[in-house]
This record gives sequence, C-alpha cells and structure tokens, in this order.
Amino acid sequence: MLPILFIIDPPQSLHLKKDSTFALMKEAVKQNHEVYFCLQHDLYIDANQLFCRTHHFDVNIFPNHAKTYETHPVSFFNALFMRKDPPVDQAYLHTTFLLDIAKKSNVKVFNNPSSIRSWNEKISILQFGDLIPKTLVTANSEIVKQFFKDHGDIILKPLDGMGGKNIFRVSEFEKNLNVILEIMTNHGHQMIMAQQYIPEIKLGDKRIVIIEGKPFPYALARIPMEGETRGNLASGGQGVAQALSKRDEEIAMIVGKKLLSEGLHFVGIDVIGDFLTEINVTSPTGIVELFEQTKQNPAELIINALH
Repeated sequence: MLPILFIIDPPQSLHLKKDSTFALMKEAVKQNHEVYFCLQHDLYIDANQLFCRTHHFDVNIFPNHAKTYETHPVSFFNALFMRKDPPVDQAYLHTTFLLDIAKKSNVKVFNNPSSIRSWNEKISILQFGDLIPKTLVTANSEIVKQFFKDHGDIILKPLDGMGGKNIFRVSEFEKNLNVILEIMTNHGHQMIMAQQYIPEIKLGDKRIVIIEGKPFPYALARIPMEGETRGNLASGGQGVAQALSKRDEEIAMIVGKKLLSEGLHFVGIDVIGDFLTEINVTSPTGIVELFEQTKQNPAELIINALH
C-alpha cells in the first residue's frame, strides 16, 4: 500500500461523472493505495521542509470530507499527482517550485514540475515542426494580419487557455479582426498563437492519452457542435472513442518518447487530421469517456506506472 497525494481543484467544483482526477483517485483506492488530497495553497515550507495539510480520500463521501486536516511532510508520500487545472498563473508556478523540493525527496511527481514550466501547452508543439500545421506566435497584430493574408483561414488562440476558451476562427468573411487582435494581444503586449485552419476538425479534435511514453490505443475524437469550430467537450463537443490511425500512432510515439525523457509521465496530445496542435502536460482529461466507450481503463495504466 502506497500513500499517494493528489493536488486538486476545490472538490465541490469537480464534475465527478466525467472528472479524470476523481477517476484516478478511485483507481488508486481500488489498487489498495492510501489516497490523500489537498489544494495547492495547503502546501507550505517550514524549517526548509515541505509539508502539506491533507484530507484522506473517501470515495463514499467525496467531494465532502472531514473538516480536520492531517499534516504530513511531502516526503511521506510515495507519489504525488499535480492535478490543478490551468491557467498556469503565478500561484500555479509557485506550486511547481515547491514540488521541485518534493522531487528531491524521491517522491514520484506526475508530472515533473520543472517540465510543466518548460512545456507550455501551446508553444511546446514548435519542438515538433514536422508534425504541426503552419503556426505563428506573436503579439504583433500586423504580423498576424499578414499570416491571415497568406493562409486565408486561421485559428487564433491564447497561450494560456484551456477548454476552448477565447479561441477564434478567422476566415475571409471576418470583419472584426482588428478588434479581436486588440483584445487578444492586449494592444500588442500579449503573445498569441495563430494556426492554419485544419478542415478535418469537423471529424474531431482527437485527444490522445500518452502514459509512460506510449499512447493509449484509442483517441477521444471531440466532434464540434453544428456551427462550431471548437471540439472541446467544455465547448459542447461530443466525445467519440476511435482507434488510433497509423498517423496518430506515429505522432504519439515521437512526442511521447521526448516527453517521457522530460519526466512527463501522463500527457494528452491533441491531433486534428494529420497534425499535432497541442500538448497537455498540466491536467490531461478524457480518460473517463475512453473507459466508458472502450472498456479499457487508462486510469489503471496510469496508477500501474507508480510501481
């Protein structure tokens, strides 16, 4: 029996039927591990040692829990899952710095905190230039406008978003590009990403789960609602499990090998058509839907990786 700590969002905010963190916690209990959880502000350092105020996880009463805390040095835990959702803001970054100390205590941290900082979920795809669509990163509106002229149909996205928030498709009929760019770039002070539009989004934005460098054999294709260009489930997309194509496997193996070498044990990559579009290293989701539709359990593979 291994003590495992999960750093999570406030329990009452989780949608338990579809929540990947809850699925992982339940699977850990099923495998006879002792599971604890906390929020990121429950971590603290005293006398140069990292501690955490935790609650014991009880699947029968969660998201409710006892009002009292158990305080443990983080070195008490065999493994730690950082499952706080983005944005990767100052509080999140400060937490990753504290988790660097946990790694020095030989706690297996999913995922490596320094790599979470290094692998921005949007920009990091640029390390795989042969796998991605035409992509631009800039805060300059004029450069974006030229990219639009060159490609005619593009997607604009913030570098720190999740769940499809604040993503815009700009096509030849878009009359509000100037306003969109003013808001997204904060008048030229904030970088954004522009990508060539991939028509295959109509067939689904494929979430591929990678565990210990190897892809789960099915992708969750998130198919946009009628009239939408975003497939994210949070934006109303429908999740459909699909066997990986040969190209999906090729992309996942290339990316997975590199990510594992960086200590990124559990990630989710997004593939549209034949192109890599995002790499999710903070709090990947989709494992509940994959289990429901394929009867193969990604959570079991992830918890197995602790041994």
